[in-house]
Amino acid sequence: MQFKYGLDDKLPIGENWLLGLQWLFIAIPSILIIGKIVGGLHFTSPLDQVIYLQKMSFVFALTIFFQVLWGHRLPLIAGPSTVLLIGVIASRGFAFEAVYTSMMIGGLVLALCSATGLFGHLRNLFTTRVVAVVLLLIGFTLMPTVMNLITGSSSRSSPSANLFFAFGLTLGMIVLQNILKGIWKSTLIIWAMFLGSFGYFLIFPEELTFRNIAGLAPFSFFGQHLVTSLSFEPGVLISVLFCFLALSINDLGSIESLEEILNPSHMPQRINRGITFTGMANVLAGFFGVIGPVNFSMSPGVILSTHCASRYTLIPTSILLFLLSFSPLATGVIGVVPPVIIGSVLLYILCFQVGAGIVLVSKSESGFQVETGLVIGLPLLLGTIVAFLPAGVIDTFPVTLRPLLGNGFVIGIFTAFFLEGVVFRQKKDGK
Repeated sequence: MQFKYGLDDKLPIGENWLLGLQWLFIAIPSILIIGKIVGGLHFTSPLDQVIYLQKMSFVFALTIFFQVLWGHRLPLIAGPSTVLLIGVIASRGFAFEAVYTSMMIGGLVLALCSATGLFGHLRNLFTTRVVAVVLLLIGFTLMPTVMNLITGSSSRSSPSANLFFAFGLTLGMIVLQNILKGIWKSTLIIWAMFLGSFGYFLIFPEELTFRNIAGLAPFSFFGQHLVTSLSFEPGVLISVLFCFLALSINDLGSIESLEEILNPSHMPQRINRGITFTGMANVLAGFFGVIGPVNFSMSPGVILSTHCASRYTLIPTSILLFLLSFSPLATGVIGVVPPVIIGSVLLYILCFQVGAGIVLVSKSESGFQVETGLVIGLPLLLGTIVAFLPAGVIDTFPVTLRPLLGNGFVIGIFTAFFLEGVVFRQKKDGK
């Protein structure tokens, strides 16, 4: 496949920064969506939530910079892991220090497994059907979060009005995704957030408020809550480690997604370095008390639309994210996007997550059999039931086991492993 610029080509400065700005537009929505959700879970103060977004921008700036130059050395954008979001949500009720300590440990385990070659053996656990369950569970177990964002009590407008607006925006994004081409299609999410917010405030002007960003400094170091304290909770740790299993497969798939279109040399070494750096980046994220990163699989679409495969276009992106991390005002202005819009965009993203799971099942070597339906269906149903359990029911679980038994993703994955590896061991298809 021919590109205007190859993997290791260096572009003219102006063109390089222009393409880097495009990558920034792709990176910001995921940081904003996940950051506002998790920051809202941990903090009630708008200032603390802005600081959380600053720290996320700082961590992801470093992640992209080091991955592009010394990690996988591929044009891959990194962003907050959706599967780790599930682990954070399932650990509500525990000190957030316990979550990020577990994240540090999970990142270190992932880095060591990749660096030592042990990860190759762990990959055998993830058959085609198990990976499909992972993709589907992420979408289904995040539905309570999407529902709360769209119809939550923080909005002054009626829940039904927000619901209709969210459905309309999500459907509109899907229609435009099918119509748009090139750069417009690649940056659809950022335009949906901008135009969606504008339309929402036009319909519900009472929702527009700048009180949360009043007094924010143009430039300031995120000194508060700089480093998380260490706190060990066995249940939280096991829950997060399950999430890291899925994160590792996500990261592997993202790196491998570029092999077909770029055919880079020394691919096994790139994979090992890339996953090792992802693990260390999650250690750094846990140290700073923010959700960890993963490489995104949307990068091939951006490369094909721009005809530029140079990894150096992501260097300006990392620099701009780094500068953004030191501006509370800029971060606060970006954070004005209402929860309804965030919920709508998250729903749009999860539609593709579920679609990818369905496509993967359809490509199974042995076809879709009854056993396939059971291996996928039971974990998916159990995980969804657990995700929608009322807080009062989860509070009846033993305290140590709540992060496990109250985590629909973990319950679903454990069930899938049991069905695939024990019940249908002799009948399972290959990867």
